Amino acid sequence: MSCLDCGNCKGDADLYFCPAKNEFIIREKTVVRERATRWKKGDPHYEFHRRQQRKDREEQKIS
Repeated sequence: MSCLDCGNCKGDADLYFCPAKNEFIIREKTVVRERATRWKKGDPHYEFHRRQQRKDREEQKIS
């Protein structure tokens, strides 16, 4: 396979399409970061947030 000089591989993209190989290429240097998780039970902020939300809903229901 010869290179078609499309310029896709010369860019800084971590993922690009190579028309010569007819496939998407993922660079090895790519670092996948984990997303932050949402509220968890046992977290002190979780309990405070849960109680605050419940209190707000009750106040809306009454009025």
